[in-house]
Amino acid sequence: METLNSRTELLLGKETVKKISEQKIIIFGLGGVGSWAAEGLVRSGFEHVTLVDADKITVTNLNRQLPALTSTIGEFKADVLRKRLLDINPKAEIIAMNDIFNKENAENFHLETFDVIIDAIDSLTDKAELILTACKTEAYFISSMGAALKLDPLKIQIAEFWKVNGCPLARALRQKFKRHKTFPAKKFQCVFSDELLENKEVDNQEELKFNKAKINGSMVHITAVFGFFIVGEVIKNFGYN
Repeated sequence: METLNSRTELLLGKETVKKISEQKIIIFGLGGVGSWAAEGLVRSGFEHVTLVDADKITVTNLNRQLPALTSTIGEFKADVLRKRLLDINPKAEIIAMNDIFNKENAENFHLETFDVIIDAIDSLTDKAELILTACKTEAYFISSMGAALKLDPLKIQIAEFWKVNGCPLARALRQKFKRHKTFPAKKFQCVFSDELLENKEVDNQEELKFNKAKINGSMVHITAVFGFFIVGEVIKNFGYN
């Protein structure tokens, strides 16, 4: 009888698929990158996934984020995505946490209990803290660098954090670590692109008047590929190569 994993087993083998199904994964950030990574992982046979994001869906998410539909605007991203992933695999254990990771609440996530930790968050401060905390665990850790201001999916690549070139976010993180003389305890892979375009329009959203971070343009054919690169690296870590 064919199942969700039938075609995956043909390619990876039943032993690898069984190993994949047993791994515990936590994903921080369910936007344009993290939401597609979550779907890709569940469709690939991962059955224990914790989703972390405090944001609700807005109309500006519709162009690139998996849970964003006109019918889901105003709902929590984590809750919407959990419902979708359970519709793909009803027997999966999908936990939704409407929360953010930061220095004050880091211990609440018990990162030492996970096999895989995925960073797809935007905040520089919280991202740096997650990297430092995740790298102290034995989990496989992978991080997404900036996916905005890019149009060419062929420029997306994987590299170890200290070897990422041409990414302003990676550069800002390295500068922050050096400035505070606090460094990740182990090496980890990053998805990034060295393409850097400029916005052709100015965003006039109300939040920009209150010293919020600059909003940059981004599109689904880039953010989703970032997410699927993460899926590929996680699967590779469990033996398909």
